[in-house]
Amino acid sequence: MNIGFDQPLYILPFDQRESFQTKMFGWEGTLNSAQTAQIAAAKQVIYDGFQAAVLAGAPQKHAAILVDEQFGADILRAAARRGYMTACPAEMSGQKEFDFEYGEDFARHIETFNPTFCKVLVRFNPEGDKAVNRRQAARLKRLSDYLHGRGRLFMVELYVDAEPAQLERFHGLKAAYDLDLRPGLTVQTLHELQDANVEPDVWKVEGQDLREDCVKLVAAARRDGRDRVGCIILGGGEDEQKVRAWLATAASVPGFIGFAVGRTTFWDALVDWRANRMTREAAVDEIARRYREWVNIFERGTPLPAESVRLTRQAIRRWENEGGHFPEKAGAS
Repeated sequence: MNIGFDQPLYILPFDQRESFQTKMFGWEGTLNSAQTAQIAAAKQVIYDGFQAAVLAGAPQKHAAILVDEQFGADILRAAARRGYMTACPAEMSGQKEFDFEYGEDFARHIETFNPTFCKVLVRFNPEGDKAVNRRQAARLKRLSDYLHGRGRLFMVELYVDAEPAQLERFHGLKAAYDLDLRPGLTVQTLHELQDANVEPDVWKVEGQDLREDCVKLVAAARRDGRDRVGCIILGGGEDEQKVRAWLATAASVPGFIGFAVGRTTFWDALVDWRANRMTREAAVDEIARRYREWVNIFERGTPLPAESVRLTRQAIRRWENEGGHFPEKAGAS
């Protein structure tokens, strides 16, 4: 089966749209041009942190960003010019049921930005609403067929949210559901979607507390000849301690090729920068530090030593000299 991506993949995802608008900025409804520009400027801070991390030692050949067209079109173009891997979402933001953000025009948007990966976020519980699951699987198959028919890479970001009856079994304790029930449901979901001819090259999945559950997930992702399909851990907005544990666990399992940790990397820094509790330079520095820490944990199983997590001053000076933006590579067009 000619699908899969099994090289190391360290993604900084900041494709959130609805949560940026409503939770970071507190805006409802349709945005005006000035509001859109403010969100785009915040995402530029994240991208500059990503670039700073690469300049300070994160491996560029494995580094990637995931950002949306709405607020990150310029970032997607700049990242492509610099040779970074990119991913772009195809789903409507903030919806419980997956559907295409641009409807029947989804293909044109993918072709316009030519990302390394096309990503879809889907919430799918095999014990949930069967009609919703069927509709989502049909849309995912359509996208899967389209992408692979054109030699493009497909990434599915999967959330297996607890159904009310499932959560009741654990007296409402989500942590217990996550530990005891979600891993098996995730494996079942992979099987159901594969049986519906949904064939991601990479599964972006929720963190697993137990190594044995990571092993089972890889076995599901790679069953029946899907030997090159990779799995990456998402952060889910968890605190640093939880993310560190998830990364260390996944890193020990062949088939887990990396991570996509977003909000835990940048959210606090952006909030402090917008509240004038942190300079832009410091926010870039903190985002870069956290991203580099995730890379180090995944590659070595341990956090970066305290003395080495700060950015090189050369990278910071370049950032300052370019007015807050790193220059493009020489000769880039």
